[in-house]
Amino acid sequence: MKFLTIALLLCKAVPVSGREALDRPNVVVIYLDDSGYGDYSHNGNPVIETPNISKIANGGVNFTQFYVTSPACSASRYSLLTGRYPGRSGFGSWVNSPDSQPHLRAEETTLAEGLKAQGYHTGMFGKWHEGSPNAKNKMSPETLPLAHGFDQWLGTDVSHDYEVAKLLTSDPNGKNPIAGYSEIAANLPSNPTTCQSLTSRYTKAAVEFIHSNKDQPFLAYVAHNQPHLGLFVSDAFKGKSRRGLLGDVMAEIDDSVGQIIKALEDAGIAKNTLVIFSSDNGPWILFQNAKSGKYGEARMHVGYALPFRDGKGSNWEGGHRVPGIFYWPGVIAPHRQLEPASTLDVLPTVFALCGAKSEKPLDGRDIRALLAPDHFTNKVVPFSLAYSGSDNQPNVYREGPWKLHIALISQTGDSYGFTATREKPLLFDVEEDLGERIDRASEHPEIVARMLEKLDAIKKSF
Repeated sequence: MKFLTIALLLCKAVPVSGREALDRPNVVVIYLDDSGYGDYSHNGNPVIETPNISKIANGGVNFTQFYVTSPACSASRYSLLTGRYPGRSGFGSWVNSPDSQPHLRAEETTLAEGLKAQGYHTGMFGKWHEGSPNAKNKMSPETLPLAHGFDQWLGTDVSHDYEVAKLLTSDPNGKNPIAGYSEIAANLPSNPTTCQSLTSRYTKAAVEFIHSNKDQPFLAYVAHNQPHLGLFVSDAFKGKSRRGLLGDVMAEIDDSVGQIIKALEDAGIAKNTLVIFSSDNGPWILFQNAKSGKYGEARMHVGYALPFRDGKGSNWEGGHRVPGIFYWPGVIAPHRQLEPASTLDVLPTVFALCGAKSEKPLDGRDIRALLAPDHFTNKVVPFSLAYSGSDNQPNVYREGPWKLHIALISQTGDSYGFTATREKPLLFDVEEDLGERIDRASEHPEIVARMLEKLDAIKKSF
């Protein structure tokens, strides 16, 4: 971390209004919580309208095969922020609860730290979930975003459905929960008014950040708490969708995206800005049959992973395959990208664009040439991905069209009639068989052997 501090002191954030598009571009990352591949009109949903999100999908690169490393939030967000597999995080679990001792470690180089060292101003607006100050970690200041490269933050420490979840903001004079932060609200499930305001709060703060930093390069990380289970939406969007509360929530998120794009255009920096849109995992289908309890009629709020199997908390495609949009007017020509990619690729690609470096070895790839082949000709390493389970250890491996399961992971407990072990793995061609229904392992023992060897090598590297 020392070299980052030195680099920041040496690097002055000079005004860059009117700079060329490829000269240290701004980066906006919009990351949703539990939004399924099928929650969008451009992916075929017949009753959820997402005109602004679909506009950037159709106006940029829309990846048809885009993945996260983990089907749960903390581990997934770790990979986005570091470009590394969750097994390297030290978290021990795919979700850090408010009383978990582990947190994002200081020795990691995050997206924010790398860009800050290049003179970027860095802001985060939304859910953190990479650690919380508590007794087990001695209320460590390294648990929250300011310790990991962000200059400012407004958001929740964990998901807003935890009883002790807090809405916090960075504040030099703040004392709660630790110096440097102020508490706006606590015990969020008991505070529906605050929960209903989260999307609009983050949007307003992000738009203000964009206008305040239009003359210097910046990173804006907008990590919405929604749709999650579609539990909270502001009054302005209630009852607006044919799809009930989930549709209302998606409409408000879509409006947020529209406001952010408009802010970039109004500031005259749209051509200088790469916008990345994705989700931390698939929809939380564990509650699709719920009738009562904590989430009430939660089944009505669960999103769509279709045409893929299962959702959040599973290693089936519905847990890991998510929207993946890269939008950059004038640089990225509109196209559907059929080559697979993942959130592991975000940090190395952005770092290559902005001249940043990581102190740690990366698992992701520089995919600039997949985004804008007219501007970038770098060789892109062939895609492969290890899918992690609840212990952040890999038990599924994807290479080319093939996907190998050595265990079946699903929060629902549904194995869909299959079993999988290392001795008797499953093999699917997920470009041909989208729903993972036809096991091809007996037909291709040589592919199984090769993929097992590579999966073992990744696990050993942890």
